Amino acid sequence: MSGQKRIDRRLWWLLGGAAGASLLWLAATFGLIGSAMDAQERQAVLQTVGDRLILILLTWAAGMALIGWGLKRWFDLWVTPSVQLAEEAQVLLRTDVVRELTPKGNAETKVLVGLFNQLVGQREALRNQMDARVREAAQGIEQEKSRLAALMSELTQSVVVCNLDGRILLYNNRARMQFRALSQAPGVAGGAELIGLGRSVYGVFDRKLVAHALENIRQRMQRGASQPSAQFVTTTPAGQLLRVQMAPVRAPSVDPAEDRSTELTGFVLMLDNITREFEAESAKDQVLHTLTERSRAAMANMQAALDMLDYPDLEAPMRERFLGVLRDETRLLSQRIGELESGSADSLKTRWPLEDMLGTDLVTASLKRIESVSMPATAAEVDASLWLKVESFSLMQALAYLSGRLADEFEVRFVQLRLQSATGSADKAWLDLIWSGQAMSTETVMSWEMDPMKVAGEALRLTVRDVVERHNGAFWFERERIRHQAFFRFLLPLANPQEQAESAAFAAGDSRPEYYDFDLFKTTEQTRSMDDRLLTDLVYTVFDTETTGLNPAQGDEIIQIGAARIVNHKLLRQECFEQLVNPRRLIPPASIPIHGIQPEMVMGKPTIDQVLPAFHAFAQDTVLVAHNAAFDMRFLQLKEKVAGVVFDHPVLDTLLLSAVVHPNQDSHKLEAIAERFNVTVVGRHTALGDAMVTAEVFVKLIPLLAEKGIHTLGQAREAAQKTYYARIKY
Repeated sequence: MSGQKRIDRRLWWLLGGAAGASLLWLAATFGLIGSAMDAQERQAVLQTVGDRLILILLTWAAGMALIGWGLKRWFDLWVTPSVQLAEEAQVLLRTDVVRELTPKGNAETKVLVGLFNQLVGQREALRNQMDARVREAAQGIEQEKSRLAALMSELTQSVVVCNLDGRILLYNNRARMQFRALSQAPGVAGGAELIGLGRSVYGVFDRKLVAHALENIRQRMQRGASQPSAQFVTTTPAGQLLRVQMAPVRAPSVDPAEDRSTELTGFVLMLDNITREFEAESAKDQVLHTLTERSRAAMANMQAALDMLDYPDLEAPMRERFLGVLRDETRLLSQRIGELESGSADSLKTRWPLEDMLGTDLVTASLKRIESVSMPATAAEVDASLWLKVESFSLMQALAYLSGRLADEFEVRFVQLRLQSATGSADKAWLDLIWSGQAMSTETVMSWEMDPMKVAGEALRLTVRDVVERHNGAFWFERERIRHQAFFRFLLPLANPQEQAESAAFAAGDSRPEYYDFDLFKTTEQTRSMDDRLLTDLVYTVFDTETTGLNPAQGDEIIQIGAARIVNHKLLRQECFEQLVNPRRLIPPASIPIHGIQPEMVMGKPTIDQVLPAFHAFAQDTVLVAHNAAFDMRFLQLKEKVAGVVFDHPVLDTLLLSAVVHPNQDSHKLEAIAERFNVTVVGRHTALGDAMVTAEVFVKLIPLLAEKGIHTLGQAREAAQKTYYARIKY
């Protein structure tokens, strides 16, 4: 219904005026002729006309229809295009929209449109030239600042900056000295074969290891982590052991309209050579091991001495005294050895850095790794809330290794990954590699666990047991006889979801948090009603729903809600609400191509009585905004009772507001309005995607409403209710 076009009222007024004028003209004509006749002639004329009155009325109606058609053609050619041009020109004048107007109407209007487009083009060319110069200067400054910040000569840590191809762009003197130590021929090349401008860092580091770390950083950037980084330990071709911390180099966002916050242009590597540290610790372990073994031998000798004390010629009190002393010493020595051995094991594990990682990210990366080396793989049941503390590269290698052996030795052709909280443990999670196939013996599982791993033909120095011990976890094999499936289970440590908190301190599009707005200090809460408040002062929740159908009163249900907030006339993209809803009914196949939500996507999701209270809290103390809001609000209101909430918020409809500011446009569909405002439509017919588009449209409507004298919420609601589209009911 939003695509209907109302006929201009002026056309009806003109047609009514023409009809009235024609009737007056006919009446005047008959009166003038009648005044020149006598009574008998007038009677004859009236009788003649009366018998043919229907024919006269039909002729008059046909004439009026012809006049109406002519007026309509005249409006379409002269009046309507001019009015539409004025409305569209107002958009270009009052907002930041840049687009070319489409010529329409008569020749003069088309010429006028062409001239207007030329003026707009000249204005934008001048603006772009100025913006380009500003961007060029800003980009140069940003690049220099990034380089100086990343690579200061006084740093005591080795720093190397690379582009995405791994080519070295910058390095400090400390890095040059360290790479020289890594060289297999330091006396010949002095490390120059490893480090130098334009050289590849993959001469030192495994390309797959760096790619894996970059992928982790990208995923964290997309989630909005303020300081995304990755850390790993690797060996060099020369046998050195390096601890590497990787940080991203972001693309500078010099254009406010260009969001490049998640775009990588390169990465920074901070290197620590821990070879000597590791060797020293290994030596300590060896000493400890030797001490342990010798202590145990001493205990055996002491036990033998105890046996010798059983000779009968030794006095009984003395014998008991020696026996007591020796037994006590044996117990204490055994306890000390156990403590030393335990401490050594703990220190060994801490040498391998474990990172906090979202479980879903680990599963996604592992699935890609498995598919690249052995077989198709999918996710089964993955708890999206779990954060793990893992060394992801070695764990992914273990999963790929096990999948490869399943494919080679048991002809398994498909595996799944499952991640869930460990039953009975608050700080552990289960990661399962699941398959369907024949039974496996315990001996086979143990041999796979102890054999050195080999992935895609590449031999690794680690075993599955090494990986498990590195995580202080466990590994075993189980069968699910009901499902006819088997799985390997990894017991992994959980981590606190600290990056979720970090994301609240970072906004896309800038290198610093954007969660401040000093203009808000000017806002004061007054006792006036919300209707009297300015549109620019209000906080809005712009939302959209996806549903199983179009008839809420006949059983159709909400299957997704998406929303974003507008504060101080700014769309806060990071403050979003998006949730799939289990409708507890089938999703009609005919609706799936529209919203793309498959039945399995809503299985296990919360129901509407669980989702609506959360959405109600998200939208608290705000004005609700939607496109064709009557439709969405009807769905919400029908579920208020079961959810225990009431949506008594003020509501604004971008469909109605578009009809207020542009009453003469052909369409007020969301796509048509977005096109007028040059808003890019992304994720159409997804709840959050449509909400984002609606929010951008609404932000651009506010200044146009002000041009029409509509400044407050009450004025906007009153004007909206007077439009033709306000009659739509659901």
